[in-house]
Amino acid sequence: MPEHGNRPDRWSRVSSSPTNPGTGLGVRELTAEDLFRPAEASAAPLDERLRQVYYWIVNRAVISPYYDMEFSHGEPLSIELGDAGATVSLPTQASFSSNVLVPLLTFAVGGKCLLIGGPGRGKTTVAVLMGVLAGTASDDVRRAVQQGQPQLTVSDLVGIPLPRDLVGAERLADIRIAWREWLGLPVKIIDEYNRIPTKTQSALLTMVAEGYVESHDQMRRTAPDGGVESWFFTANDDAGGGTFPVIQALRDRMDVTVQAAGFNSRFFDELITRVEAGEKPEEHLPAELAFDAAQQSQMRAAIRTVPIPDAVRDRLRFFLSHFEFVQHGGRRFEYRTKDVVTTAGGRVGEVIEANSGADLDVDLGAQTRNGLSVRALQTLIVYSKAMAWFRGVDAVELDDVAAVLPFVLRGKLLPNATHPRFDVGAERELSTDTVSWLADLFAQSCRQYDSLGRDADDEVAALLAEFDRGLDGVSALEASRRVTAVEAQLRRIATVGKLYGRDFDDVIALKYLHQRYTAYVRWQEMRG
Repeated sequence: MPEHGNRPDRWSRVSSSPTNPGTGLGVRELTAEDLFRPAEASAAPLDERLRQVYYWIVNRAVISPYYDMEFSHGEPLSIELGDAGATVSLPTQASFSSNVLVPLLTFAVGGKCLLIGGPGRGKTTVAVLMGVLAGTASDDVRRAVQQGQPQLTVSDLVGIPLPRDLVGAERLADIRIAWREWLGLPVKIIDEYNRIPTKTQSALLTMVAEGYVESHDQMRRTAPDGGVESWFFTANDDAGGGTFPVIQALRDRMDVTVQAAGFNSRFFDELITRVEAGEKPEEHLPAELAFDAAQQSQMRAAIRTVPIPDAVRDRLRFFLSHFEFVQHGGRRFEYRTKDVVTTAGGRVGEVIEANSGADLDVDLGAQTRNGLSVRALQTLIVYSKAMAWFRGVDAVELDDVAAVLPFVLRGKLLPNATHPRFDVGAERELSTDTVSWLADLFAQSCRQYDSLGRDADDEVAALLAEFDRGLDGVSALEASRRVTAVEAQLRRIATVGKLYGRDFDDVIALKYLHQRYTAYVRWQEMRG
């Protein structure tokens, strides 16, 4: 909870007690060399420091008493409120404010975060704090914020050619560019990006996607040498509003999207104190909480090494299988996908409705009008690892995935507005609460996984695992037996009346195995 009063040390104090007591993480085994190491080497490990940053921001810098990223052992206590179906849950483990933690994880992994919400809700302040966290002075971070506006040109964004070179140069290669200094900062902030003209958005896309900017045949890399680059964008809405529509390719580059939280009136005294003192939180970040370029690289590398256990992989794999398939999307089985319908100019919702008799409670894919890109899946993996690393656990847990998944998939997995779920009773709320819908979608998938007994009975996974062990020493007879097993599994799927996304992925995988094994058998036969 934010502290009140105007004490001189109210900004600079960082608690010396561990933020994650009892985990054993952040405490390493001492060696003889450690006994003679200088005192400064006893600084908090990087994961502990990142947690210190989080608690400093939520307790001192940003007035955010919201804990919507919940973690619990067992079922949390839920209390019903009012007569409209509202409930508040009280988690049993440390939980977090998404509007602070999601940007902080973006800083840690070198990602791209879109902060959305009405004017004056602290979106830019949070982004500026991330810039200061990277070691840049607060005034420099503020000056480097790129303000989206309808007249913003590519030259305004990246820099201009030197006038003398424009006059005297005989080749484009001889023209030097006065690049804007913000391009070299580790944290880049684009304010109100949905007010930027389309042409300038295209130049911005190149920077965000490829890590360089080009002007007059000159190129400049945007990522700092040996460091980590992260991007923060703000917008007042995520529904296509703004002066210019955001081009889809740029919107798709947003790794995570998070809603800015509203102000809680119970913390009004703290607001008065800040106004009276003329204080800005970004000017008071304790120096010991900042990360240099080497530490940011170490942090990202440590996050990427966090393992994902098989039990979590299996449930994630099952969840991802729901969304690409759409019955009647095409004639050839492989083309029965939402992407085929969309790229042909069709309406996915209408194709889904044509699949009469399908159980909409089972068919989770019917709730969406698109599937998931490989980029979105890679982002989900990275942020799940980051969440686990931040919490100080040894491996990614299902709760880590559930916590970050709605923020990763927001704007990427789009709801099918014609699905009856979004027009029935209390469920109608999910049409505007995308985060809750995505969280519930993942929870539904996990329940389906358990009800189907996939942990104990996943024949397709067994066949794939058998193939992954290699074909060295496998006889033609054994390969033929495996072909028969694949065909038998396909026939078992064929007995199901209605196909769902999970069946589509299984059929495609089985056809893959069939091709590999039959090619191997032919090769063995040719060898005699």
